Amino acid sequence: MLDVAAIGQIIREERKELGLRQDELAAASGVGLRFLVELERGKPTVQMGKVLDVLAALGCQIQIKRPGAMAIAGQVDKPKKDKAE
Repeated sequence: MLDVAAIGQIIREERKELGLRQDELAAASGVGLRFLVELERGKPTVQMGKVLDVLAALGCQIQIKRPGAMAIAGQVDKPKKDKAE
């Protein structure tokens, strides 16, 4: 089972594999550098929406498995703003 520290480690590894600096990934994700640093360090109180933004910028997918059910996998996409809003 994943925890925040494991997710942060995965994000750090993917960022490095892509050759991105923390400030570059933060800018591409629309989050602050401090947030990304704390996320990679496994801070337990990070905001889920921002985590999803970082994962989307990396092109990562997440998978959720409900007890007794099939896994639900999906590409993490940034929500699209409706122009009518």
